[in-house]
Amino acid sequence: MGFFSRLSLFLLLGALIVSVPAFADGSHDRTQFGHDIVVSSNDQATEVTCFGCSVHIRGQVASDVTAFGGSVVIEENGQVGGDTTVFGGDLRLDNGAEVSNVTVFGGKVHRDPGASVKGDVTSFAGGAALWLFIIFGLPFLLLAGLIVLVIWLVRRYSRPSMPMPARV
Repeated sequence: MGFFSRLSLFLLLGALIVSVPAFADGSHDRTQFGHDIVVSSNDQATEVTCFGCSVHIRGQVASDVTAFGGSVVIEENGQVGGDTTVFGGDLRLDNGAEVSNVTVFGGKVHRDPGASVKGDVTSFAGGAALWLFIIFGLPFLLLAGLIVLVIWLVRRYSRPSMPMPARV
């Protein structure tokens, strides 16, 4: 199994372990991998997290909304009580949408003049691939470089010394 296959398996397993509480009975948190999340006008959610999908909010989210590799759309009368964070996607705020703080990495904020943002709006626009690499890829490359350095040092200093040839 290659390095990237093992890394992908490890990350997927870690994400599944972390998201287990989201599937508990009575929980109003919503977490999805690869399937869009819709909070309809009559629904309420506590926290919404989406990996590789988009979020559409028509109702109320009491806490944070986070999307990795997807967009967030807060439609008319949609409300988010906490932070709205988007990595590698766009954020659209329709007329009548209400949010607190907004942060977008590698995407754009499309804001209707009738939308209400109570806090800060931070946007790191540009190529989504570049920002995703900086945020997620660079730490893994640094870790891989550190591992390669340790392996090289161990091999270098654990080699047996060569015996000197006998002189005649």
